[in-house]
Amino acid sequence: MSDNTETLLINANIVIPVEALKTIVAKAKEAVGADAKGIYRVDTSEAVNQIITKFLAERDFMDFISDLSNYQEKS
Repeated sequence: MSDNTETLLINANIVIPVEALKTIVAKAKEAVGADAKGIYRVDTSEAVNQIITKFLAERDFMDFISDLSNYQEKS
């Protein structure tokens, strides 16, 4: 996403498999590593937020929402 684009923060409920949440937490911990005491200092809820936001941005959310077929029910 462009940094100069006006944005709006939307809090939404989404359904993801428990395994997806476990994977995000494990990867976030792996990314930061443990400190000298063996403690992982990572905000896992923020990690979930960031990974979902990144997913939407990289999949060209604007093109997706512009496509009328995404609003029509599948039979």
